[in-house]
Amino acid sequence: QVQLVESGGGLVQTGGSLRLSCTASGRTFSSYSMGWFRQAPGKEREFVAALTWSGSSTFYADSVKGRFTISRDNRKNTVYLQMNSLKPEDTAVYYCAASTSGSRLNTQLRYESWGQGTQVTVSS
Repeated sequence: QVQLVESGGGLVQTGGSLRLSCTASGRTFSSYSMGWFRQAPGKEREFVAALTWSGSSTFYADSVKGRFTISRDNRKNTVYLQMNSLKPEDTAVYYCAASTSGSRLNTQLRYESWGQGTQVTVSS
């Protein structure tokens, strides 16, 4: 397993942007598919975005397509989530996760390691 630490959350106005980062420990980061999930107050945790170990395949929830971009830098053991055109409904705790699988990356059970989360709040 890898240890994951998220950063970059905060308070932003509607229409603003944030970039989340998730840094992993260990030398095997490049072999993991990575995902971002979020959990809003009173709601279940939901899939946001994911990409395979090489970054060649990316996946997005319909609610964030065209606004969020997931990317990774394997030299820095870091995965990013660039969030643009933020809406109040994007308010949530955002978690990154690592998976040894390359498929069904929108499913939480496919992930073996999770970060502690970072709060994103979008004000109206």
